Amino acid sequence: MDLFDAYAQDKLPREQGYIISSFFSANSAYSIYEIVSYSGVKEILLTETGLEFRTAGKKLSILVEPPSYPGKYVEPTNRKDEERIPKRFNELEKITDRKQNSIYVAKEPVETYGSFTVLKPTGDNFARVLYSTPDVYETLQGLFEKSFNQEAGIPQADARTAADFVAKTVEKTMSFRSEYA
Repeated sequence: MDLFDAYAQDKLPREQGYIISSFFSANSAYSIYEIVSYSGVKEILLTETGLEFRTAGKKLSILVEPPSYPGKYVEPTNRKDEERIPKRFNELEKITDRKQNSIYVAKEPVETYGSFTVLKPTGDNFARVLYSTPDVYETLQGLFEKSFNQEAGIPQADARTAADFVAKTVEKTMSFRSEYA
């Protein structure tokens, strides 16, 4: 469900959930995705720029870089604001598709303490909320497969492989076992 629609309808899960946000470049297939897992929300505030969640969470970054990207040798953490993710190359797993697009997936999420903000999407960007259901990782995999293929231009078979890797990484590093259980 769209995150802001869920907020407007008072359907945001407060116990546990995942938020997936996208940030697509207007000029190329360069794409950034963020996945946030959260639980035990104290408060959700609508701000001018997005939704502020008063709770701790984990944020996983994913970067899709076309082969023509001119700054491909610059560490992702040192790129200009709209192209930056908080990880260095050695903190990312790299998947290369048959068209030589690079898909970088963070090995570990970044912990957020106290609060985090999800920006209101503009243009083709999106912000979705996924409920913690038994099939959440299959849903996550399907969402990424479709977005990698349709928005980021990754060939279908490679999009499926990359999306499967993302879903397994989220399940392994951001599930609600132990610390959230």
